[in-house]
Amino acid sequence: MSLLEFVLLVVAGFLSGVIGFVTGLASLVSYPALLAVGVPPVAANVTNTVALVAVGIGSTANSAGELFSRGRQLAWWCVLAGIGGGVGALILLTAPAESFEAAVPFLVLIAAAALLAQPRLRALVGRANLPLLLPIGILVIAVYGGYFGAGAGVMFIALFLIATSEGIWQATVVKSLLLGIANLVAAIGFAVFGPVDWLATLALAIGMLAGGWCGPPVVKVLPPNLLRIGVAIAAIGLAVWLFIG
Repeated sequence: MSLLEFVLLVVAGFLSGVIGFVTGLASLVSYPALLAVGVPPVAANVTNTVALVAVGIGSTANSAGELFSRGRQLAWWCVLAGIGGGVGALILLTAPAESFEAAVPFLVLIAAAALLAQPRLRALVGRANLPLLLPIGILVIAVYGGYFGAGAGVMFIALFLIATSEGIWQATVVKSLLLGIANLVAAIGFAVFGPVDWLATLALAIGMLAGGWCGPPVVKVLPPNLLRIGVAIAAIGLAVWLFIG
């Protein structure tokens, strides 16, 4: 890898960190950037997952007060996210690559549609008794996050906006922590058994750490409805890109 490619990945990592915290779509920048510098697709996938841990570290460090006031509930969510991330990594390392790829764009589209319809869906769920929706949703999305991850942040945001009374700021903060944990557990597996490009990981992680740190102040000043709709539109763009690719 040349010095120019390393610098480009650092810049891509920073943009991924900010975009990843604000929208949950970090891979929209980082994954294509890895492919652009010549990292093969499977190696790019696992390298991206390992590097994305830095986004969770940066954003959590800058929003710790909001997170850790939740106590035992947050700990339970983190356990589920860790289990899911580990299962997703195991699937990626053992299952055929095409076994899940066809479903990915549709999963992202479903999350985008859920964000657009969130006020109506939240009203419907609010009158229903669905105590298992949130924990099951966290586990399933974390599995997907450990397996591939593109759009997993959007899915977490949609889940929390629909299944809880959280606002989009709180949902975004919690999303970053849970996705970071799922990525961390998956990254451990990939570090041992996967084809990680460590130099590319370092470049992305430097940028992602800074970008994740800058994310929370950005979200705080954005209008909630505008942010929700913007994330949904970006997710639709990601789904189209994944479908074409």
